[in-house]
Amino acid sequence: MRGYAGKYLDIDLSSREIKERSFPDRLLRDYVGGRGLATRILWNRLGKRWEEVDPLGPENILLMLTGPLTGYFPGTKICVSGKSPQCNGVVGSTIAGEFGADLKCAGCDGLIISGRAEKPCYIMVLDDQVEIKDASPIWGRQARETFRYLNKRSIDEIKAKRPTYGEVKDPSILYIGPAGENATRVAVVLAKYSHAAGYGGYGGVMGSKNLKAVVAKGFGPLPEVDDPESMAAMHKSMSAKAYEREQWRRWGTGGGGYYFGAGSSSEPIRNWQEEWHDNEAYSGDEFDKFWVKKYWGDFGCPVTCLKLAVLRSGKYDGTICDNPDYELQAFEGTNLGIFDPETNIHFAQLINEAGLCGIQGGAVLGLAGELYQRGILTSDDLQGIDLRWGNVEAFERLLRLVVKREAIGDVLAQGVYRAAREIGRRKGVDLTNYVVQEKGMAIGGHGIRSGKDYISNPIGFACSTQGGDHGSAARFPPVGDFGELSAILHDSAVYCAFAKSVDNDEIFQFYTAITGWEQTSEEWYNKKALRILQLQRAMLLLGGPDVNWKPKIDDDNPPRFWEPLPSGPYAGKTLNRVSFERTRARYYRAVGWDKNGVPTPETLTSLGLHSVDSKLKEAGFRK
Repeated sequence: MRGYAGKYLDIDLSSREIKERSFPDRLLRDYVGGRGLATRILWNRLGKRWEEVDPLGPENILLMLTGPLTGYFPGTKICVSGKSPQCNGVVGSTIAGEFGADLKCAGCDGLIISGRAEKPCYIMVLDDQVEIKDASPIWGRQARETFRYLNKRSIDEIKAKRPTYGEVKDPSILYIGPAGENATRVAVVLAKYSHAAGYGGYGGVMGSKNLKAVVAKGFGPLPEVDDPESMAAMHKSMSAKAYEREQWRRWGTGGGGYYFGAGSSSEPIRNWQEEWHDNEAYSGDEFDKFWVKKYWGDFGCPVTCLKLAVLRSGKYDGTICDNPDYELQAFEGTNLGIFDPETNIHFAQLINEAGLCGIQGGAVLGLAGELYQRGILTSDDLQGIDLRWGNVEAFERLLRLVVKREAIGDVLAQGVYRAAREIGRRKGVDLTNYVVQEKGMAIGGHGIRSGKDYISNPIGFACSTQGGDHGSAARFPPVGDFGELSAILHDSAVYCAFAKSVDNDEIFQFYTAITGWEQTSEEWYNKKALRILQLQRAMLLLGGPDVNWKPKIDDDNPPRFWEPLPSGPYAGKTLNRVSFERTRARYYRAVGWDKNGVPTPETLTSLGLHSVDSKLKEAGFRK
């Protein structure tokens, strides 16, 4: 085994028992790591009663997994997964930073966390020492305070335990804010200040387990690789190509707040009522004025697409915000009727501090904004808040209610899909037309009606096994360097796709140099990726306990995406129902699903997923 440390930590927070375990080579070859391995572990442990497992209950399993490319490929991430409280399926949610490399250097490939601690705790991994520690002093603290406390305290502990090492570089930390502590379905897992694993709602899963953070520090080397010379040569070549992507380095996704509105008419504006704006005050050049660190990269990253924004004067003096990247520009900006960089940066910091997902949290605020606009939610419903578009103070007040799960905030903390169901039930109104979601998850900031966004495939969200995740959209044909089968590669080998400057064939060569295991495109697209896809699909369809998905109904775009665009150069354009249904049927066949969108027995048998076939029959998906 090369590229793997060969050890996973199995931690039961209820009993405080910590075990070491390993997986056979065959399993790692089939499921790789990260998203793929997480899905398999979840199926093995919870598959027999998947639809009964509460994602926010102690039985759910939280996974933090590396992959074989973690630490070697230019751009390091860690994959966070479990049963998602948003879609009730499995989401592989990746987050950048040093955590994956530190974990591997500590001799560990990942954490498998179950149960629920009696009181707030955090886990510390220092080489081969693993401890469950008291987090009571930081329970309730926001992101920056939490990070500072854990960073200082951990460095002091490491120095005491490793006095001969001299100065200690900061450990890596994954943690949650108050939104996660209160088990909202729209909470993130944070890293640094403040990266986030947003899709899936795993901050809420951490909070439900009374787990505030995980700290990792490894002083060993990365695991040995099979062909160091080839790996080094490919790494050098990949880094050089990535570095040449000047526009990407210059802007990251932070130029998108203007482009996706003015250029491709695909940006959420006032809860997707429009997707076009031409407000030049929201351009990258205007955000650039507040970037104090313009080329910032995580471990091993030559792209350095991250930005750090600081406001030094005015109403929001003292604001510090990681990025905001495009999704934060959109959902904490145009989505709320905000079109100036300073206010957007301020609101992005509030989201970060609370530990809310920029997309899911921003989307639920936007939904409330439109329901207020239409008189469905009143000032009385909102505790006296006048939720007019662009009223920053009003959205701040509502944000605090969501984080604390107070009054209407308790409903909105469930995310757009569940909030719309509950508010609609209370008001006696069908709110389906106002919710832009897929399988319980708000859709990322990329509308598909204009056909000009990079996600232009009409089935992209409708058929994704990760619902509204714009980073894992389906496509037809499913093979190639884009689409969900490629996303499964990135999330399972666990590296940053933003740093990817080569095609997938070169990724497979890099994988072989690391592991010594031959990997071809044909095997990936026809077996490995498909096997992981089928598992995710089955678990998504099984769902439960509060929501189950019906492909005939739910493999569709939200109603708003069937409405014509109301403004801009693509006004009047929308999706074609006949073309959509034809493409969806072709996709079903291509990935081995029947006409109802259920994996066929032949597909599952050919991929060795006999237990999945039996479970789908038992659950009534076929006779």
